[in-house]
Amino acid sequence: MVNEAVTQWLAKKGLADRIAEHTGSIDTVEHAAEQIGCSEAEIAKTLSFLVEGKPVIVVMAGDGRVNSAKFKAHFHAKPSMIPRDQVETLIGFLPGGVCPFGVPADIPVWLDVSMKRFAHIHPAGGNEFSSVCLTPEELETASDAVGWCDVCKGWEETQIIEQGDG
Repeated sequence: MVNEAVTQWLAKKGLADRIAEHTGSIDTVEHAAEQIGCSEAEIAKTLSFLVEGKPVIVVMAGDGRVNSAKFKAHFHAKPSMIPRDQVETLIGFLPGGVCPFGVPADIPVWLDVSMKRFAHIHPAGGNEFSSVCLTPEELETASDAVGWCDVCKGWEETQIIEQGDG
């Protein structure tokens, strides 16, 4: 049940062996963490927004939430998620499996700094039953990301707690 287009995309990057298939759905951060066996924060959720009427993808840590002020400062627009019934048409993937691999070339992919604190992160693999295990640097290469941004809130507190426990 692997998405063939994503497999081919990642094969060109030398990363197709990082795809994992799951028996249960990874359609939410919670479900993905359960299936993969990692923390919810290590899930790389791929969100799709409309900025000036055009799609933009932002990938962020599973414990991050969009900070409207930061988003507006970076994109010069309020965050407006693509309506669920338009995601597949505009991005090419169904909700629950949206990933940053092989999206139309005119859609910029941004990576949020909230993911840089992890050795490995797990974005979806093009459907709700597959994921990809990558380092943040590999995700940057694999997604052809425009760059890194800082548009999240909520994860900073988690980072401090995790560092304090170690």
